[in-house]
Amino acid sequence: MHILLTGATGYIGQRLLPTLVEAGHHVTCLVRDARRFEFPERLRAGITVAEGDLLRPDSLADLPLDIDVTYYLVHSMSGHDKDFFRLEQQSARHFAHYLSRTGCRQVIYLSGIANDRALSVHLRSRKAVEKVLSKVQTAQLTVLRASIIIGSGSASFEIIRDLVEKLPVMVTPRWLNSRCQPIGIRDVMFYLMQVLDNPACLGRSFDIGGPDVLTYRQMLLGLARARGLQRYIVTVPVLTPRLSSWWLYLVTSTTFSLAQSLVESLRNDTVADPARSIDAVVPHTCMSYDAAVRLAFQRIEQNEVVSSWSDAISSGVMGKQFMDHIQMPQFGLFRDRQTVCFTRPPQQVIQNVWSIGGERGWYKVDWLWRIRGLLDKLAGGVGLRRGRRSPTDLRAGDPLDFWRVLVADRANGRLLLYAEMKLPGEAWLQFRILPNDDGTHTLEQLAAFRPHGLAGRLYWYAMVPFHSVIFKGMIENIVHYGGSRPQLPPARPVPAPTA
Repeated sequence: MHILLTGATGYIGQRLLPTLVEAGHHVTCLVRDARRFEFPERLRAGITVAEGDLLRPDSLADLPLDIDVTYYLVHSMSGHDKDFFRLEQQSARHFAHYLSRTGCRQVIYLSGIANDRALSVHLRSRKAVEKVLSKVQTAQLTVLRASIIIGSGSASFEIIRDLVEKLPVMVTPRWLNSRCQPIGIRDVMFYLMQVLDNPACLGRSFDIGGPDVLTYRQMLLGLARARGLQRYIVTVPVLTPRLSSWWLYLVTSTTFSLAQSLVESLRNDTVADPARSIDAVVPHTCMSYDAAVRLAFQRIEQNEVVSSWSDAISSGVMGKQFMDHIQMPQFGLFRDRQTVCFTRPPQQVIQNVWSIGGERGWYKVDWLWRIRGLLDKLAGGVGLRRGRRSPTDLRAGDPLDFWRVLVADRANGRLLLYAEMKLPGEAWLQFRILPNDDGTHTLEQLAAFRPHGLAGRLYWYAMVPFHSVIFKGMIENIVHYGGSRPQLPPARPVPAPTA
């Protein structure tokens, strides 16, 4: 079948794509910017990439018309726009209008369990999108409504993990006593595949959930047991939704907008309605919450995290067309350029570059980086807690602490990062491996800053004393990390970068 996959760069989409291709389907991936969309080479023959923005109906004009099924995996849970309720419906209407011109016979939408009477604005938005998509006369809608999704890299799992691993004692709001029915990401993938082109699922909505109905308090304590940690939780009635959002934002890796969305949504019970059970149509035994948690940590320990909630651009502060920053400006920049010549195999140094940030740290005075991350968090930025998807692998579009990866060209030894921290300007950090005539190599490290007005210039000059300590030591430690420190002549001049 020919399948159109929206949200292909998101947490669910990245995991669903290889499963669809390996099942023999041809998948057209709808993305805003094809430059940030990377996929395994083994899938190339089964993928077509199409650019389009659901908020701009004119950008959908060239999408294929011969599709059979589409997955609608577009959400704004972590978006920054306060008017997301209207925008989500607008996106769905534009998409429905496009579908009416195609041969699509089924739309599969992953929504949220919404069985309470007084729903949060996010759950109401999910239901509103369902209503819009159900009006497509040429295709029948299949809705899967899920509660908390547990898997390595999922927003819910990472927030619970942050709280448990960082706080021996938690003072929490009342919503911690709300009930939910967590489901493992593996089971979500199973259902998404089983409803595909399934006649018994056309025109129907199903609640999907694991076997456990738990409060969020029980989920926190369950993860603590899995990690062998003793944790204490004190629930108080005085934390307002806004204070609760700030609490989540400052303690965990989440953005403030996502924290607000989660706090509001967590006030609702999200327990599956037996009348909407999928078991009669797709029999399946879902894994328990404890099993899903163990599997998530197993994937993390094996460096097999396929996708993360922070992969989405909305997890940072950049605009949608962030790849427009892939070339550094030629003029109007302050630069700090460091070079070190080395004789060890270049792949060893490249591996050190590719392991920067996250648990490895930044190779020099990590405590200063942590202070900068804390200040960024207090200013409403992303801070350092996002970490990285994998401790050893990087790809374009990945978050890396408070940076975003623009270029990860391992074959040519080039890594380019763009700052997502709060700054009075724009900042880039680039690493390049350059060959020398005598068989040695040089690592070039270039920090560049384009100031915005007087505040930007004052910021750069205020940081110069710290840069002189950090950047020189950082490049030295990157080159020598994990190896000996041979005596080498000073780094020779190399051509200034053009990008």
